[in-house]
Amino acid sequence: MQVLPIKTRVFNPPHDDISLTLKEVATKLQEKDILVVTSKIVAIGEGRCILATTSEAKARLVQQESESRTTFGGVKDVTFSIKGHTVIASAGIDESNGNGYVILWPRDPMESAKSIWKCIRKETGLKELGVIITDSYCTPMRSGVIGISIGFFGFHPVANHIGKKDIFGRKFKFSKSNIAEGVAAAAVTVMGETDEQIPIAIARDVPQLRFTGKDTSIELYIDPKKDIYYPLLKPFYGKKH
Repeated sequence: MQVLPIKTRVFNPPHDDISLTLKEVATKLQEKDILVVTSKIVAIGEGRCILATTSEAKARLVQQESESRTTFGGVKDVTFSIKGHTVIASAGIDESNGNGYVILWPRDPMESAKSIWKCIRKETGLKELGVIITDSYCTPMRSGVIGISIGFFGFHPVANHIGKKDIFGRKFKFSKSNIAEGVAAAAVTVMGETDEQIPIAIARDVPQLRFTGKDTSIELYIDPKKDIYYPLLKPFYGKKH
């Protein structure tokens, strides 16, 4: 697999048009590529930027944007939230590269990914194409952030290995590979976190990939009660304070 970085101009909050840049990037795409776009520029393109200069105003935004939330003692000014089937700090609200604004997630990341997919396919005529919208994520019990997908379209996000055999002939009973998160993590490593100006990347020759024009989001998400982490997250679900 290759991840090709795309350096761009600066996108300015609170609202900037990203469509021309996406059309320029489209000329670099090939069949079976995945276009990876950071949620930050998608949100700026949607005008999802707000002036919130006080901690109280930011707290109200977290309350507004999260589906469930709680604040843990010892973690200053961070509320842990469930939003879009993701446990993430402060409902994904971020101040970095905001030029004084706080930047929210896109209003509906899955729909945003689908819209970009439709636009690029119309522009290029490509038949098999994927789109992923990413954000940075803190992994429990690990230092540093990695990339995750908060929206995607055009491919099956999970490769199922159940029934297949390992090198010694033992059949897999449970194993699956999360292709969407693997590509997101690789792409965000290349895109960077600070002043790189690489909010877009192209993932090429991604293994185990199957393309489709259908909504496959249900394939990625798991019933909370079947989640291996449910015993830890159970007190968190539905908590609104």
